[in-house]
Amino acid sequence: MKNLLLVAKLDIKESIKSKWFFIYSVVFGGLMALFFITGITNAVVMGFSGLSRVLLIYMQVTIIILPIFILTTTVKSIAGDKESNILEYMLSFPISLRDYYWGKMLGRFLTVFLPVIIALFLGVAWGMLKGGAIPYNMLLLYSALLFGLSFTFLGIAFFISSVVRSHDVAIGASFLTWIVLLAFIDVALIGLMLQNRVSDNVIIGISLINPMEVFRIGAISLFDPELTVIGPVAYYILDTFGHALFVTFAVIYPIIIGILFAIFGYVTFKKKDIL
Repeated sequence: MKNLLLVAKLDIKESIKSKWFFIYSVVFGGLMALFFITGITNAVVMGFSGLSRVLLIYMQVTIIILPIFILTTTVKSIAGDKESNILEYMLSFPISLRDYYWGKMLGRFLTVFLPVIIALFLGVAWGMLKGGAIPYNMLLLYSALLFGLSFTFLGIAFFISSVVRSHDVAIGASFLTWIVLLAFIDVALIGLMLQNRVSDNVIIGISLINPMEVFRIGAISLFDPELTVIGPVAYYILDTFGHALFVTFAVIYPIIIGILFAIFGYVTFKKKDIL
């Protein structure tokens, strides 16, 4: 455990010194500041205003930006160490493969998740100072959804980083993963798929395998419990799950996906010729 924490600490220090972490933090912190500067909290759109409106916009931004940031910055974690021979140097110390892998994952999770959640809470704190009402339940559930989404793509990124040996291939694979998942993020695409006479239940079930889609619908349900904005699909989801159960599913399912990919990555990492 001591070595695992040391690897995590080293990864955090390296991440903080890198340019990507600075840009990553500025993007999310700057977005939240921009929301308040432009007066989004005073706008009323689809019945939402104040901090609820900020959370709604923040959700729409993070669902696109967060996955690609996590994928492109994290796939370099192990693949980059292989290419630069840092991994060989690290393993010359009394550090096991388990401590190295899970230590890197712990350190990287903290560096990708904390800027997002800190920006969110700073925005809420600013809104509170301005006299806005804080939707506590919505804030806590949305934080849990962000945790799940971050963990999903962190696990996928570590799996990719463990499988490939080249940094360039890792970046390409991360972009391909993001594009494929993004292509199936909009439930409106189901209308096109229905022309192939595939069962509605099968199509909706396939769409709910996508963790980005699960996050999106779960976040929307916090603002719109009836899911009116996604059309007839809402009836199937609410009849099958119910609001409370689906929110629970939207939090737990991405975490499970992240854990499975992280474990697959670790198994591959141990069995492959790592050096």
